[in-house]
Amino acid sequence: MESNKKNRENNRISRRDFIIKSSIVGAGVFASATPLSAFQNENLKNAPNNNSGHDSKSSEIGKRKLGKLEVSSIGIGVQNMSRTYQTTIPTRTEMHNIIRTAFEKGITFFDAAEAYGPHEVERILGEGVKSFRDQVVITSKFGWNIDLETGKRLPGLNSKPEHIKLAVEGMLKRLNTDRIDLLYQHRVDPEVPIEDVAGAVKELMTQGKVLHWGLSEMGQKTLRRAHSELPLTAVQNEYSMLWRGPEKWVIPTCQELGIGFVPWSPLGVGFLTGAIDSATRFAEGDIRKNESRFSQENFSNNYALVNLLKDWAVRKESTPAQIALAWLLAQKPWIVPIPGTTQMAQMLENISAANLRFSESELVELTASVSAIQIKGERLPAFVQAFSEVEAPIKK
Repeated sequence: MESNKKNRENNRISRRDFIIKSSIVGAGVFASATPLSAFQNENLKNAPNNNSGHDSKSSEIGKRKLGKLEVSSIGIGVQNMSRTYQTTIPTRTEMHNIIRTAFEKGITFFDAAEAYGPHEVERILGEGVKSFRDQVVITSKFGWNIDLETGKRLPGLNSKPEHIKLAVEGMLKRLNTDRIDLLYQHRVDPEVPIEDVAGAVKELMTQGKVLHWGLSEMGQKTLRRAHSELPLTAVQNEYSMLWRGPEKWVIPTCQELGIGFVPWSPLGVGFLTGAIDSATRFAEGDIRKNESRFSQENFSNNYALVNLLKDWAVRKESTPAQIALAWLLAQKPWIVPIPGTTQMAQMLENISAANLRFSESELVELTASVSAIQIKGERLPAFVQAFSEVEAPIKK
């Protein structure tokens, strides 16, 4: 998939490129800017109706609860709206159009972070939801060591309480809002007790600047400590048919504590859409080029999962992406995936997954088939993976 387009703004680096260059990782969803595959184009005409009117949007998409926070059953990750995998810069007005159309179709949950851009994605989202801000839920995230004024990426993490408060002030300005509906710690800072982080967030809540909070890719003990200190609304971790790690302890712990779960990269960085095949060659700067699960030696084995999705797409008159998202929705009623994209057609395809249902026997059959495929390769490079499941230090 070599891109012949050059990056028009060399100083803008995607979150994934930011990971490689800064040895840190942002959390959230990776938007797929991959053109629709022939398989997708063939099957979109049979997908659930994408042309419902504004008046029936609630019944089309449906609602779910993350803790006590009500959101649409599917959200939108806007992370790549400032720069795609292939390092191209999307048209800003079209990104606004996608955000607005998603809302008109019933989407009320939009996910951003200061690390995306950095800063620029928050501006794009703030512009996009301006006319209906009070009717949607906006999330953002703090935790990477990013210069508050310039957005320059600095090494490591920073969840010092005073830094958090200043970071949120910047978010409010960029998002053009008076509150963050759901604020996540992007990664656990190994130098700051989670109780101190919770204390800073609690102050922001008292001031009305933050309404709910959550964690991303945290350690299990830290999750429990954080929730005990200040009840969490949601956890955001990578989760899809391609990466089912959260099933080990994250999802069970969320169920026990009454915390909602938001899967980032629910389509496996585009892999589960069927748009990537053995002929695909990733562009320079595309992080997928450095993920061993997509390496030449592992690709054919892992592609069995895509073939399975294609078979089910035919069976359910849908698309591979819709099958993958509907499967996530079927796992728990408090799971809300946030697929991202920079293409209108893909956004409409993704959100239509909310209309797709499996019978009990179909779900058992599909899950068994997915489980039978042993995915080879790592989801992230080792130095990036090191930032996941970190435990915060004990408060002295």
